Amino acid sequence: MARRPTPSGTPETTGVGHVVDLVRAAIPPLHPAGLPFVAAPLAVAVLGGRRKWVRRTGLFAAAACATFFRHPNRVPPNREGVVVAPADGEVALVDTASPPPELGLGDQPLPRVSIFLSVLDVHVQRTPVSGVVRAVSHQPGQFRSADLPAASSVNERNSMVLDTPNGQQLVVVQIAGLLARRIVCDAKVGDVLTIGDTYGLIRFGSRVDTYFPLGTELLVEPGQRTIGAETVLAVLGSSPADS
Repeated sequence: MARRPTPSGTPETTGVGHVVDLVRAAIPPLHPAGLPFVAAPLAVAVLGGRRKWVRRTGLFAAAACATFFRHPNRVPPNREGVVVAPADGEVALVDTASPPPELGLGDQPLPRVSIFLSVLDVHVQRTPVSGVVRAVSHQPGQFRSADLPAASSVNERNSMVLDTPNGQQLVVVQIAGLLARRIVCDAKVGDVLTIGDTYGLIRFGSRVDTYFPLGTELLVEPGQRTIGAETVLAVLGSSPADS
């Protein structure tokens, strides 16, 4: 879930508690999915005994995995109608495209923003808008480089359809990449998600596509860096009830 900062002046942010909060802010927590990947190389380092190269290799691998699976605190904007980035990364595409066919939403081209995640980016995915999960669909596929346009249609992916409170619909698609071999989606049909909530993770290089309803005003350009749950990708247009 998205975490909000503790208000200043409370007992938790004074004295030793304040120092602890500063340390927590500087060192992001670890996503639970990363625990086995950190624990295994740490165990190797401990069992390495006097062999320095084994200990160093184990510690380096543990640190690298902890960095990859970091889960930093994020505070989404409270402006009505905004859609935030579902992931950290670089905007690879801003165009129109039909949503994944397995969702059965038709072939009408919709505004789309694609975000490419390198192995150095935070790899958790966050809910771009508040809403109810209408559908979740996993589609097997290839593992081409996620920065290629064709990755949206041929790579392994997991799609989630969100119904917003004002009757609009968004689609968020987690796409595996060249190194990615595991897509995690914790959201289930019927779940009520709040903007900025963490709902999934992709391991080791990937891409996340967001499909918007017609009439959405897109606010980003290719090459722009995004911060998951904080960067505003778009502003939704009028709801169907208002049109």
